[in-house]
Amino acid sequence: MHKLATVALGFALSTGLAHAQAIRSERTLTLELANQIAAASIAACNAKGVAVSVTVVDRTGGIRAVQRADNAGPHTLEASRLKAFTSASARSNTLAMMETAQKNPGAANVVHIPGFLLLGGGVPVRVGNDVVGAVGIGGAPSGAIDEQCAITALEQFKDQLK
Repeated sequence: MHKLATVALGFALSTGLAHAQAIRSERTLTLELANQIAAASIAACNAKGVAVSVTVVDRTGGIRAVQRADNAGPHTLEASRLKAFTSASARSNTLAMMETAQKNPGAANVVHIPGFLLLGGGVPVRVGNDVVGAVGIGGAPSGAIDEQCAITALEQFKDQLK
């Protein structure tokens, strides 16, 4: 009996530990910070004379904030959402992904993943090495400008993203 009780206790402890290890904590963007990033992104593009839409998503691609500048075209909303989703999902800048897909035939099929948009303007939001979200910008004459606006905006929050 004693040996059986020891085995049962050992099994219970190992099962309990396995369950404890199966749950993990993840960082995410607050609504307040998401809106601040969106507003800073709009301002960064406005400074370049460009009217854009901005979508900020959490680490899973779920929308946290959307802002559309005055005079931004209606198509820019969906472009910004897809760029943010793509960036969060792949944990990479969409401009880099686009360039890789153009140069590497093995990566070219990534454009067929539902919801992916390989145009510049999607930038991950990182805390250390963790991607906690992404910002997507649509509406500038080039994806490189969209991306630069996102990077400029995120630079303003580097102290909060530690």
